[in-house]
Amino acid sequence: MPTQTLDLDSHYALTDEQIARFRRDGYIKLKHVLSPEVLAHYETEISHMVEKLRQEHRAMEQRDIYSKAFLQISNIWTQNEAVKEFVMSKRLGRIATELMGTNGVRMYHDQALYKEPSGGYTPWHVDQFYWPLSNENTVTAWIPLVPVPMECGPLEFSIGSQKIKFGRDFAISEESEKRIDQHLKVSDFPVDSSPYDLGEVSFHYGFTFHRAGPNTSKKMRKIMTIIYMDKDMKLQKPLNPNQQNDWDNWMPGAQIGQTIDSPLNPVIYQEDH
Repeated sequence: MPTQTLDLDSHYALTDEQIARFRRDGYIKLKHVLSPEVLAHYETEISHMVEKLRQEHRAMEQRDIYSKAFLQISNIWTQNEAVKEFVMSKRLGRIATELMGTNGVRMYHDQALYKEPSGGYTPWHVDQFYWPLSNENTVTAWIPLVPVPMECGPLEFSIGSQKIKFGRDFAISEESEKRIDQHLKVSDFPVDSSPYDLGEVSFHYGFTFHRAGPNTSKKMRKIMTIIYMDKDMKLQKPLNPNQQNDWDNWMPGAQIGQTIDSPLNPVIYQEDH
């Protein structure tokens, strides 16, 4: 069996303290989750697909704030077998399961987020604004395929902010950046804006506020994300057009009030009982 497959499925041992910290702070950054060899192997495949599938080719000054933030390519796993191996990693899926305390996780969707050189900042936001899901047991794995020093725009977290309700109904925009930033400062929520080493992976709740700075380097910031949800998650009636769009695109055939078990939402990891 190839080394990369072994590394994608082996157990990463979490401590009770790490699990407690994740649930308290709304996120956690874990060192040495994936090896440099594994990341190099899959970075080649993911970068190839990003370049193949990208539709944004305008000059940076011609883009809006969202388009400046990153190249965003979703559900790459459905079009490339190597990427499918990566996102179906039981190693990563088990981490997500244990952090949330669920019986397992299924795929919501994957997403490459490549921030180009001179790419702009990513405004403060929460992910679950976009998701028509019945509970808060969602987590995103943010996986750098290359090291992410400060000049490349690492993900920043508002520590403990998954508990606040203000700003959950804001789409990513200049307004969300200004209003959420002001509220977080007034509420005295500290921010973790530390860089990422190669092999370091963060996990954050769907309602944890986060942002990223601009990429002032000359290198592409290459990030792959996997969005996990409770394997028993049910579809909720969409609350906004973005949630309706997510239902149409990422959960075809799912029914309101029923477990989301479409072909695009397979179980990635489940506990054996």
